[in-house]
Amino acid sequence: MSTEGLDIAREALLVALWISTPILIAGLVVGLVVSIAQAVTQIQEQTLSFVPKIAAMILVAVALLGWIATQMVAFAERMFVG
Repeated sequence: MSTEGLDIAREALLVALWISTPILIAGLVVGLVVSIAQAVTQIQEQTLSFVPKIAAMILVAVALLGWIATQMVAFAERMFVG
């Protein structure tokens, strides 16, 4: 693989990381809160931790959809324009 190809792959991975970070942080925070609540109440239901995390991640993704699209379009323009 050429140096240019490695640079493109590196930038693509960084853009993917940058785009996914807020969504993953939302899942982490909600998961931590739900885990603490489960430990305090001693309710050990698996769906109780899964459903809120997925809902929070979907809400964050929808809320940031414009920003995510802007980042992806900017990356695509850099790739095609050169």
